[in-house]
Amino acid sequence: MDRADFIHLVRLSEHASADDSKAYRRSVAAFAALGYAWVVGCLLLSAGILAWVASAMMHGRIKGFYVALVVAAGGLLWTSLRALWCRFDEPEGVVLQPADAPALFEALERIRRKIKGPPIHCVRLDADFNASIRQHPRFGLFGGGVNHLNIGLPLLMALDRPRFLAVLAHEYGHLRGDHGRFAAWIYRTRLSWAMLNHGLRNDEGPVAAATQAFLRWYFPRFSAKTFALARQDEYEADRISGKLLGKDVAAAALTELAVKGDWVAREFWLEHWSAAAAQALPVGPYAAMRPLLGLAPPGDFARESLRQALRRISDVDDTHPGLRDRLEALKAGKNLPAWSASSRSALALLGDGGAKWIAHFDKQWCRDNASDWKQHHAYLGRVRARADALASSEKRNNAEEMVELGNLRRRLDARADVRGHYERALQMTPGHAGALRGLAQCLPAAERALRLDCLGQLFEHSVASRWWACRVAVAEMEQPAVDGSFDEKALALWRERLKQAEEAEGRAWEELTDTPFFQAIGRHDLSLFEHGELQAQLARCKPVARAWLVRKNLKEFAHRRCYLLFLDLPGLDDESRYALCRDLERSLDLPGPVLVLWAGYSPTLGDIERNAFEAVYLRAMD
Repeated sequence: MDRADFIHLVRLSEHASADDSKAYRRSVAAFAALGYAWVVGCLLLSAGILAWVASAMMHGRIKGFYVALVVAAGGLLWTSLRALWCRFDEPEGVVLQPADAPALFEALERIRRKIKGPPIHCVRLDADFNASIRQHPRFGLFGGGVNHLNIGLPLLMALDRPRFLAVLAHEYGHLRGDHGRFAAWIYRTRLSWAMLNHGLRNDEGPVAAATQAFLRWYFPRFSAKTFALARQDEYEADRISGKLLGKDVAAAALTELAVKGDWVAREFWLEHWSAAAAQALPVGPYAAMRPLLGLAPPGDFARESLRQALRRISDVDDTHPGLRDRLEALKAGKNLPAWSASSRSALALLGDGGAKWIAHFDKQWCRDNASDWKQHHAYLGRVRARADALASSEKRNNAEEMVELGNLRRRLDARADVRGHYERALQMTPGHAGALRGLAQCLPAAERALRLDCLGQLFEHSVASRWWACRVAVAEMEQPAVDGSFDEKALALWRERLKQAEEAEGRAWEELTDTPFFQAIGRHDLSLFEHGELQAQLARCKPVARAWLVRKNLKEFAHRRCYLLFLDLPGLDDESRYALCRDLERSLDLPGPVLVLWAGYSPTLGDIERNAFEAVYLRAMD
């Protein structure tokens, strides 16, 4: 299905739900029943053919085409049985028993009683900055569901107890009452179709081709038709969370999760992996993460992170609404909350301060990342060697080399004093984009005027850097200066510049996403340092097995560096792959916008291997 057709069907489902919710649910149930009818019909047809052939052979009527019938009917029967009784892998994480965390299980039971929800069959603790409830089908399309709750250890570190309970109430809210059971049934059905769709994609033969044809028609339409139901379910879960814990607590939890999750992804992991410069063996991250997540995020970072989160629109690529829409639905403010106090950390729900589990996940992380850490240690060794070489020839370096030296030293130590490198580069080449950007990033808050001057020069001298310069300048100017002054006229100018830059970025992004993947591409143009940075970031993303990067040539920005990154993500379902790709688009530090895609139906792994040149990253095997 074309994306435009999918969006159209999603909008139709949203309008139908808004016009008559009960009629919409009946239509969803009917369309789900069509899928069941197809599976049952195939099962009965195949069983009937096999019975007829067996009966004919028992009466001595044996013909050559009976063999073909048996083969076809057997294949159809096998496919039907796979659909009816497909089994799901258990979620990752350590299974918690009530004796492991009595306070946590008591809280879950209180929430269950208040919303009259079903029991949680299994509670797991994992290392994600997230919490989720998944209802897996017992036997595929038929049979009840098994409720799995996954709780991330970093989430417990980041939130106080009331806000963490608000998150649990949201997750439990997906299972509440009759409406929750219906939504859960549809969710289980979506999972089953997605798994069957994925499992049959490489099957060959006429029966498999017929099955795949039906799934290509049915599955995207089923996903589009149920989209409004899934989106409503998120809002309803937020409403339940607000009702049980208070809307202000629920809203604060949403905002704090958005900002601290962004900080973990963009700041903490970068700092942690930089320790590989001095440590040849991996260091566990969670002991270091615990006290940091109990602190307030840096003010400038928090404001910019919230600003970006509020700008993200609720689109058809994710059933979760954007933060702005969720806060508005709760009728809550859109400001930064008072941060959770470490003395009231939800980690206490695990008993003994969670020390046992922190040690467990630190040990597991070191074991899982041993090869990648060693590879990163070797890479940082090369960075240090290059920085030392540039430092030895510093008096002879040109502007590009001075910028490279500054970047390398910042890579080795984010707090390194590299201001002089960028200033010297600007003396040699006034208006050098890399030097202006580097200098703007390392100037202290006290030199705000100089930072804004750098951003203004960057806007004038580098079309490719305009959006970044405008975004940073607006964030800077929206906060009053140290003396309390506020330049409203200059802010209005920068906001107008940002609007124009965002419109250009939007046109470029539309061209990047809408043109054929392998049209107008070339080999990537990353420098050795940039390539190493990309490899280091991908090494921190465990699901990535291989990656290919190509440069995309756009009409909107003829001289702009834009990229497509293709990933091989074995072991993830498509929903998880989608979320991972969107996160990487926001967090990867490439010298231009990047569209991240995974190997699936479009593009296939074969398409990528044929057209995307050589891989830029291959995960080391332990």
